[in-house]
Amino acid sequence: MSGAARSFLPTPPKDLSRGEFVVMLAMVMALQALGIDAMLPALSQIAQELKAPDPNDRQLVIASYLIGMGAGALVFGFLADRFGRKPIMLAGIGTYCLFDFACIIIEDFNALIMFRFVNGMVAAAGSVVAGAIVRDRFEGDAMARTTSLIAVVFMIVPVMAPTVGQTILLFAGWRSIFGLMFVFGVVMFIWVLFRLPETMEKGHRQKLSIGRVAHNFRLVVTNRDAIGYTFGAALVFAGLYGYINCSEQLVAEHFGLGDKFAYVFGFMALFMAASNFANSRIVERFGARRVSHTALLAFVVTGALQWASATYAPDNFWLFLPLMTINLGLIGFLGSNFSSIALQPFRHFAGSASSLQTTVRVGGGAVLGAVVGAAYDGTARPLGMALFGLSLAGLLLILYSERGKLFRRRKETVPQVEG
Repeated sequence: MSGAARSFLPTPPKDLSRGEFVVMLAMVMALQALGIDAMLPALSQIAQELKAPDPNDRQLVIASYLIGMGAGALVFGFLADRFGRKPIMLAGIGTYCLFDFACIIIEDFNALIMFRFVNGMVAAAGSVVAGAIVRDRFEGDAMARTTSLIAVVFMIVPVMAPTVGQTILLFAGWRSIFGLMFVFGVVMFIWVLFRLPETMEKGHRQKLSIGRVAHNFRLVVTNRDAIGYTFGAALVFAGLYGYINCSEQLVAEHFGLGDKFAYVFGFMALFMAASNFANSRIVERFGARRVSHTALLAFVVTGALQWASATYAPDNFWLFLPLMTINLGLIGFLGSNFSSIALQPFRHFAGSASSLQTTVRVGGGAVLGAVVGAAYDGTARPLGMALFGLSLAGLLLILYSERGKLFRRRKETVPQVEG
C-alpha cells in the first residue's frame, strides 16, 4: 500500500482496551463456529437438494469443514510469524468471505464438500492468529484467563447459531445461511482492518524456510511439557466433534425432537459458555493445571456414564441430555487451559507453535470425530464409547507430560530457539 493510500486509513490504536481486544478476537474466531453450528439445522435440506448418496453423508458438510480447519492451521501460523499477525488475519477473513459466496451458488454435493474443506482451511487463520496475538500480550495463567474470556464471548455464536440457522430456514433456503456468513465476514474484515494493531515485535519475525519450519516443528513435538496437552486435547475434542457431526441425526431423528434440535444444541452450548466464564474467574487462582486436570477426570467418568446410558437405556433422552451437557460444559475447563499450557514454552515463535498444535488438536480431532460420527448407528452408543475411550487416552497423555503427577503448578521448560 502506498503512503498516499495509507493516509486515508485511520491509524489503529497501539493498545486496544481489554474489552474490545477480547470481543474482536472472539468474533474473529466465531467465524469458524458460525460455519459449523449455523449449518446444523440445514444438513437434511442440503442432502436432499444436492442429492447426497447416503444419509450419513450429510455429516461431511461439517466434517470436511473441521478437517479443513486443521489443515489450514498448519499454514497460517508460520505465515503470521513471518509477515506479522494482522495481514495474515485479514487475508484469511477475506478469503473466507469469497468461499462463503461460492457456497451460495454451488449446485453439486461433492463440489460443496470440496468448497467447505477450503472454507475451513481459510477460517483457521482466525483462531490460529488470534491465539498467537494473545500469546504476544500475555503469558502463564493470565494468558489462560484471557483465552477463557475470549471463549466466553465466542460461545455466544454456538449458542445462537443453530437457532439463527433454523429461523433462516423458515423464510429462506439453506443458501441464505452462507449469505449470513459472508456478511459477518465482511464486518469482521473492516473491524480488524481499522482497529487491530500489529502485536508481533519485528525482531521476533521468523524466516519462512523449510529448515525453520522443520526446526520449529521438532521443538514443538519434542517438548514433553507441551506434547501431552496437544495430543490429549485432540482426543478430547474428537469426542466433541463426533457429537457435532451426528448431533442433528441423534437429537432430531433418534430422540425424535425434530425442529427442537436447534434449541437443544443451543442449551448445551450455553453450558460451554458458562464453564468458560467460570474458568476465566478461577484459573489464575487455582492454576490452569489444577482446573483442567480435575475437569478431565470428571470427563472420563461422565463419558463412562454416557456409554452405559446409551447401552442400557438407548431411547432415554432425559439421561442423554444431562450427561452430554456436563461433557460439553467440561470442555470449557479443558480447551483454553490445555492450549495455553501447550503454547506456554514457545514465546518466540508462538504463531508456528500455535499452527502446529492447532493442526494436531483440530485436524486430528476432526478426523477422529468424523470416524465417530460415521459410526452412528441410530443410537448414542458409539458416541458414548468414544467419549469415554478418547478422554481416558487423553488422561494418559497428560500424565506423560506431567511425569505422572497431576494438580501441580510448575515452570515450563523453554526450548532453545535459533537466531
